Amino acid sequence: MERRVFYRRINITLPETALRIVDRVAARGNRSRFIAEAIKHYAAETRRAKLRKRVKAGAIRRAARDRSVMAEWFGIEEEVRPRQRK
Repeated sequence: MERRVFYRRINITLPETALRIVDRVAARGNRSRFIAEAIKHYAAETRRAKLRKRVKAGAIRRAARDRSVMAEWFGIEEEVRPRQRK
């Protein structure tokens, strides 16, 4: 099933330098498509950065608990399967 895409005409103001970059990179007549893709890319990168930040904060917050669980399981593992000395 094909998704139908609707477009709306808007009026935006860009700095001259930004417009020169768009004109240099986008194919003639494709400013809108280029800007739309840039917005999607920026939004995706922003979401990923926020997710990385939340994952890191959660890992830091749970670090002490994770170390204690690891130590507990390491002790059990050593009881069940002691390391063989070489």
